[in-house]
Amino acid sequence: MKIVINRYPRVFGGLELSPRANALFRRIEKCETYESGRDNPTLVKIVEKLGEAAWGSCTELKIVEVPDGTNWYIQEYDEMERVAERHRTWE
Repeated sequence: MKIVINRYPRVFGGLELSPRANALFRRIEKCETYESGRDNPTLVKIVEKLGEAAWGSCTELKIVEVPDGTNWYIQEYDEMERVAERHRTWE
């Protein structure tokens, strides 16, 4: 399973897409604004395809891969996000 996180330091709890990535997301998902889970397949594909061009302001997006079925959550540690499970973390 792939999950998008923000590794930009000094920013808590946020993920912002660039205008280009946001427009692409809205066109594919047929919605007005980006509001989705971090494991949304469309979000993951856009970040993979656009790379740094998908990053919004104060955003440094990274895709983290964790085993399917993992009960994960976004944890903020040292002012950056990471994917965490009760007893394991991935960065």
